[in-house]
Amino acid sequence: MEEEKILKVSNLSKRYGTLMAVDHISFRVGAGKIVGLLGPNGAGKTTTINMILGILDPSEGRVEMLGKNMQEHRSEMAKKSNFAAVYAHMPANLTVWQNLYVFGLLYEVKNLEEKIRTLIKDFDLESFIDTKAGFLSSGELSRLNLAKAVINDPCLLLLDEPTASLDPSTAEIIRKQIKEYAAKSGAAILWTSHNMREIEEVCDEVLFLSHGKILLAGDPKTLPRERGKKDLEELFISIAREPLTFEEN
Repeated sequence: MEEEKILKVSNLSKRYGTLMAVDHISFRVGAGKIVGLLGPNGAGKTTTINMILGILDPSEGRVEMLGKNMQEHRSEMAKKSNFAAVYAHMPANLTVWQNLYVFGLLYEVKNLEEKIRTLIKDFDLESFIDTKAGFLSSGELSRLNLAKAVINDPCLLLLDEPTASLDPSTAEIIRKQIKEYAAKSGAAILWTSHNMREIEEVCDEVLFLSHGKILLAGDPKTLPRERGKKDLEELFISIAREPLTFEEN
């Protein structure tokens, strides 16, 4: 997979009447790269992800995956991408095994039962195979959601606050697994989070959104110093409070 052909977003916009939720943003996510999409609540992060997924139609602009227009090849591209978020709940009346089995069928996963056994071990779900999702804790549900998100070995993985409900130890394990997945598979990952330490640890690049626009982009380890801030959290707070002081890319 060529780096420039995993995910390419060009002049993407979403308008609701007079409100511009996403305002002509452009970026790329290359093979094996993890890009953090940052911004305060209401900045346009989830709207952007939903347009990439095809849940929302853009008002303007284009989303390409592997060089193909996502709107024109939605079914084909859906099989090669996946998604996890704290608000995307699994069917509560199905067990952990049943959930993964159903989603595996939807994604036409080969050697499905073997794949499920591997995921259950990798995401520490062995004690919950026969437990219905409705009885899982928030952390256990997050691990199940992430297991579902990689069941089809996606080359594009969209993660919206994937570790928000996890304790620090489990979150660290999940971050390590996702980083290893990106490195081994060459997948492109777009990751939203309000945990700036997490973003510094996992992301190769960050994009700062405010009022639907990308204001800053760069390496999370060096960008704060370039802007006169001590760390990514201080930079985030500055952008959230005073977005007009930062130049739009």
